[in-house]
Amino acid sequence: MKDPVTTITGITYDRESIERWLFTGGNTTCPVTKQPLPKDSDLTPNHTLRRLIQAWCTENASHGVDRIPTPKPCLDKAYVLKLIRNLSHHKLQIKTLTQMELLAAENERNRKCMVQAGLPKAMLVFIVSCFGNGQVSGIQEALSILCLIKITGGESREFLCENDKIIESLTWVLGCKMENHTTVKSHAVSVLRILLEDASSSVLERLKPEFFERIVGVLREKITQQGIKSALEVLLYACPLGRNRKMMVESGAVFELIELELGSPERRTSELNLGVLFHLCCCSEGRAQFLSHGGGIAVVAMRILKVSPTVDDRAILILSSICKFSGTSMVIKEMVDVKAVSKLCMLLQADCSPYLKDKAKEILRSHFDVWKNFPCIFSSLSCLECKVSS
Repeated sequence: MKDPVTTITGITYDRESIERWLFTGGNTTCPVTKQPLPKDSDLTPNHTLRRLIQAWCTENASHGVDRIPTPKPCLDKAYVLKLIRNLSHHKLQIKTLTQMELLAAENERNRKCMVQAGLPKAMLVFIVSCFGNGQVSGIQEALSILCLIKITGGESREFLCENDKIIESLTWVLGCKMENHTTVKSHAVSVLRILLEDASSSVLERLKPEFFERIVGVLREKITQQGIKSALEVLLYACPLGRNRKMMVESGAVFELIELELGSPERRTSELNLGVLFHLCCCSEGRAQFLSHGGGIAVVAMRILKVSPTVDDRAILILSSICKFSGTSMVIKEMVDVKAVSKLCMLLQADCSPYLKDKAKEILRSHFDVWKNFPCIFSSLSCLECKVSS
């Protein structure tokens, strides 16, 4: 043990180990007694045991045992509040933010203390201030701190109600030219994801075209894997509102989503990607943009039965929407050429949910009389004719 602490159950553990058990492992009981051990319970330093360990290390120094250093005092709320006050002094800002970032990266105990002192709100206020002053210095550190200490759902909703400039400020950050722009943009879109996850409809109704242009720009630039996922989640949160879907389409979102999917991303990215595509294909403008891309139908069909049940569900819903509302003769022929019809036939024989099979039957039934005349898929449709017709 380097820093022994005693829990409310009376058992002593090494601080790093018990904090990892509680904060990272998500456990809620004492490992020894199995009694409840809340994450916010106090961990009392066991000074007596620590001194005994240090004494033992000193006695055995000749055997190569290094003396453990005396742990630094725990970060307290008063010190964090002092650092927050220092942000009001321009000359102290960068030094203070750097110190905050180091403390946040050090351990979960520090992060917990920072949240209790109101640091997430202070960082958001600082970013809004930078936006108002056109100041880019300190933004990277502030965003890094926010990504380390996290913002709770309650805090984000409260702040968005109190300050309507934060979304605009982060949108501005996404368009700024600064050092380490890839990291800054990735962190900015991650913070936006957290803020919008539980945002009210009134907040989502205020999103502007520039906002969606910047988020789509993150997809276009493929800044980082985490940045791409966060951008997709932001779009997904905003999708329920028709005005937002229209702005996404106008910003070129459908094209970028298809391009992203053509790169065969990992499972979660595909699920988010096709989730957004499905919402955008629910409007005529989205379907038109989807069909204007030569690889739209092909990539959606290609991903069926290859990624996950969630991707299968979204892909089938996209094809269903296309067939139902935009099923021109050219589209119907393209679905044959890119083997989308063959994939639907395969789905009927696969081990998947009855709901998906019903949707596949519905699509096949909608243009069955046309598709059965294509020699390349005649045999597949013939053997499934009774299934499709039933």
